[in-house]
Amino acid sequence: MSGRTLTSVPRLWTETIETHRQTVHDAILDAAWSLVAEHGLLSVTMSQIAEAAGIGRATLYKYFPDVEAVLLACHQRHVTQHLAQLAELRDGPGDADARLEAVLTTYAFISHHRGRHGTGELGALLHRGEHVARAEQQLLDLLGGLLAEAAATGGLRTDVVPGELAVYCLHALTAAAALPSEAAVHRLVSVTLSGLYPRS
Repeated sequence: MSGRTLTSVPRLWTETIETHRQTVHDAILDAAWSLVAEHGLLSVTMSQIAEAAGIGRATLYKYFPDVEAVLLACHQRHVTQHLAQLAELRDGPGDADARLEAVLTTYAFISHHRGRHGTGELGALLHRGEHVARAEQQLLDLLGGLLAEAAATGGLRTDVVPGELAVYCLHALTAAAALPSEAAVHRLVSVTLSGLYPRS
């Protein structure tokens, strides 16, 4: 025995490696999404993604096995960002009714913008799988909690439980994907909101 003890990898080095990996990962996703937007789903190859991201193909394959896996990761990142945005609005200033309107309006516009790539091969690829179902449940939980708060503090209808109202809101506002203009989206939000309050 020499008396020497093994030391672990310094934390700074570990954090630097992880930061580098995350930077490369994000660059891959950014490059892939730009290529799909420019050329369409069927035209994108792993070689193009690697070139656009500024890395070698061998490096790319260390992160993702194929184009589909890259695009699914892109979609998961978008979903996570959208949920964080909606949660921030839910927890923001103002009374429950105002925060509810902000959340519903933002979700409607997310649906509206998603409609631009929500059909055809790309939509079929992205809007399936466990991450989509999990995100939908998170959204329903977010809306249900906010609706329950609005019911307890404001004039929200109480003849329908918050969980059912959350489902109503989610499916009603998904229709924004097919609307032609932002004005139409705002009208849809108004109609959806009107269904949450008892008739006077």
